[in-house]
Amino acid sequence: MALAKLGVVVLDCPDPRALAGFYAEMLGGTLEGEGGWVDLKVPGGPSLAFQAAPGYEPPKWPRSDRSQQFHLDLVVEDLDAAEKGVLALGAQPLDATDRTRTFRVYADPAGHPFCLCAC
Repeated sequence: MALAKLGVVVLDCPDPRALAGFYAEMLGGTLEGEGGWVDLKVPGGPSLAFQAAPGYEPPKWPRSDRSQQFHLDLVVEDLDAAEKGVLALGAQPLDATDRTRTFRVYADPAGHPFCLCAC
Protein backbone atom coordinates (compact mmCIF):
# COMPACT_ATOMS: atom_id res chain seq x y z
CA MET A 1 0.00 0.00 0.00
CA ALA A 2 1.37 3.40 -0.96
CA LEU A 3 1.96 5.98 1.74
CA ALA A 4 1.48 8.92 -0.61
CA LYS A 5 0.71 9.86 -4.18
CA LEU A 6 2.63 12.18 -6.46
CA GLY A 7 1.19 15.68 -6.39
CA VAL A 8 3.33 17.69 -8.80
CA VAL A 9 6.89 17.95 -10.08
CA VAL A 10 8.37 21.34 -9.14
CA LEU A 11 11.21 23.01 -11.02
CA ASP A 12 13.22 25.76 -9.34
CA CYS A 13 14.05 28.62 -11.67
CA PRO A 14 14.72 32.37 -11.78
CA ASP A 15 11.45 33.28 -13.58
CA PRO A 16 8.52 30.89 -12.98
CA ARG A 17 6.13 32.47 -15.50
CA ALA A 18 8.71 32.46 -18.31
CA LEU A 19 9.76 28.85 -17.74
CA ALA A 20 6.15 27.68 -17.35
CA GLY A 21 5.41 29.42 -20.68
CA PHE A 22 8.28 27.52 -22.34
CA TYR A 23 6.82 24.18 -21.21
CA ALA A 24 3.25 25.27 -22.07
CA GLU A 25 4.39 25.87 -25.66
CA MET A 26 5.76 22.31 -25.79
CA LEU A 27 3.09 20.44 -23.82
CA GLY A 28 -0.02 22.61 -24.11
CA GLY A 29 -2.02 23.50 -21.04
CA THR A 30 -2.83 26.54 -19.00
CA LEU A 31 -0.83 28.59 -16.53
CA GLU A 32 -2.14 29.40 -13.07
CA GLY A 33 -0.49 31.57 -10.45
CA GLU A 34 1.77 34.59 -10.34
CA GLY A 35 4.99 35.71 -8.76
CA GLY A 36 7.01 33.02 -7.06
CA TRP A 37 4.87 30.01 -8.01
CA VAL A 38 3.21 29.09 -11.32
CA ASP A 39 1.38 25.83 -12.13
CA LEU A 40 1.13 24.40 -15.64
CA LYS A 41 -2.02 22.30 -15.92
CA VAL A 42 -1.27 19.86 -18.75
CA PRO A 43 -4.29 18.31 -20.51
CA GLY A 44 -4.46 14.57 -19.87
CA GLY A 45 -1.22 14.56 -17.89
CA PRO A 46 0.39 15.54 -14.63
CA SER A 47 0.86 19.18 -13.73
CA LEU A 48 4.24 20.85 -13.52
CA ALA A 49 4.99 23.64 -11.07
CA PHE A 50 7.65 26.34 -11.27
CA GLN A 51 9.05 27.99 -8.16
CA ALA A 52 11.20 31.12 -7.93
CA ALA A 53 14.62 30.32 -6.51
CA PRO A 54 16.79 33.34 -5.64
CA GLY A 55 20.40 32.60 -6.53
CA TYR A 56 19.36 29.74 -8.81
CA GLU A 57 22.25 28.00 -10.55
CA PRO A 58 21.33 25.57 -13.33
CA PRO A 59 22.57 22.00 -13.22
CA LYS A 60 25.41 21.03 -15.54
CA TRP A 61 25.04 18.01 -17.76
CA PRO A 62 26.87 15.70 -17.40
CA ARG A 63 28.93 16.72 -14.37
CA SER A 64 29.14 15.22 -10.91
CA ASP A 65 29.84 18.51 -9.12
CA ARG A 66 26.55 20.09 -10.31
CA SER A 67 24.56 17.09 -11.51
CA GLN A 68 21.26 17.29 -13.34
CA GLN A 69 19.45 15.89 -10.24
CA PHE A 70 16.40 14.97 -12.34
CA HIS A 71 15.15 15.43 -15.88
CA LEU A 72 11.94 15.14 -17.87
CA ASP A 73 11.49 12.64 -20.70
CA LEU A 74 9.06 14.10 -23.24
CA VAL A 75 7.71 11.59 -25.75
CA VAL A 76 7.47 12.79 -29.36
CA GLU A 77 6.54 11.19 -32.67
CA ASP A 78 9.15 12.97 -34.81
CA LEU A 79 12.48 13.82 -33.19
CA ASP A 80 13.58 16.17 -35.97
CA ALA A 81 10.35 18.18 -35.92
CA ALA A 82 10.29 18.32 -32.11
CA GLU A 83 13.92 19.41 -32.03
CA LYS A 84 13.22 22.26 -34.43
CA GLY A 85 10.31 23.34 -32.23
CA VAL A 86 12.13 23.28 -28.88
CA LEU A 87 15.14 25.11 -30.31
CA ALA A 88 12.80 27.82 -31.62
CA LEU A 89 11.35 28.11 -28.10
CA GLY A 90 14.81 28.70 -26.61
CA ALA A 91 16.08 25.23 -25.66
CA GLN A 92 19.80 24.51 -25.99
CA PRO A 93 21.17 21.16 -27.20
CA LEU A 94 23.24 19.25 -24.64
CA ASP A 95 23.61 15.88 -26.36
CA ALA A 96 21.72 15.80 -29.63
CA THR A 97 24.30 14.95 -32.29
CA ASP A 98 23.90 11.14 -32.36
CA ARG A 99 20.99 10.73 -34.77
CA THR A 100 20.96 6.92 -34.38
CA ARG A 101 19.55 7.08 -30.83
CA THR A 102 15.88 7.29 -29.93
CA PHE A 103 16.45 10.30 -27.66
CA ARG A 104 18.17 13.70 -27.62
CA VAL A 105 19.08 15.84 -24.62
CA TYR A 106 18.43 19.59 -24.32
CA ALA A 107 18.33 22.26 -21.63
CA ASP A 108 15.31 24.48 -21.07
CA PRO A 109 15.86 28.26 -20.82
CA ALA A 110 16.65 27.94 -17.08
CA GLY A 111 19.17 25.15 -17.72
CA HIS A 112 17.16 22.07 -16.64
CA PRO A 113 18.00 19.03 -18.80
CA PHE A 114 15.16 17.30 -20.64
CA CYS A 115 15.02 14.58 -23.27
CA LEU A 116 12.95 14.33 -26.38
CA CYS A 117 12.25 10.62 -26.79
CA ALA A 118 10.84 8.73 -29.77
CA CYS A 119 10.41 5.61 -27.64
